[in-house]
Amino acid sequence: MILGISELHRLVKEAKLVEDLSERELNNPEGAGFDLRLGKLFKLKGEGFLGVLERSTPEVELVAKYDPENTISVTIKPGEYFLTETIEKFNMPLNLLSIVKPRTTLHRSGIITRVSVVDPGYSGTVHPAIYNAGGVDVKLEMGARYVNAMFFEVKGETKAYRGQWQGGRLTTNGKEIQI
Repeated sequence: MILGISELHRLVKEAKLVEDLSERELNNPEGAGFDLRLGKLFKLKGEGFLGVLERSTPEVELVAKYDPENTISVTIKPGEYFLTETIEKFNMPLNLLSIVKPRTTLHRSGIITRVSVVDPGYSGTVHPAIYNAGGVDVKLEMGARYVNAMFFEVKGETKAYRGQWQGGRLTTNGKEIQI
């Protein structure tokens, strides 16, 4: 079952389900989820590796960061790929899972967005990837609403997320053993 806004607002107040929501999401949201804002934009550098026992992710370079005092925009050219970070932070209880999807303006502009599931027990920011698959430049303003998080109730036993990305970590900082 997808949770509605009244239940999400109750969980934000009582359990800090999502922290740092915009005034719009706190007072006048639409649909059955929360729009999340673009907080940071990162370019990948180096190389990645996924093995049976070890992994490493590319290093990242901060391209832009949201500043509430200044309007900052970045132009995403065709073929460019970036990791992003939301302003908002999740605190997922064991009975909820969140799926994050792009807002339609992105795919109408040629931007493909990839996001993983926000698992029960996860706490931290999320890092959607964006890729300009279209043939036009797309200008993104830092702080803009760019993805939407929907929350689903999980029936039955769950295990809390215990992965190495807990807390909103962005990279492996070198090769490490997978758990």
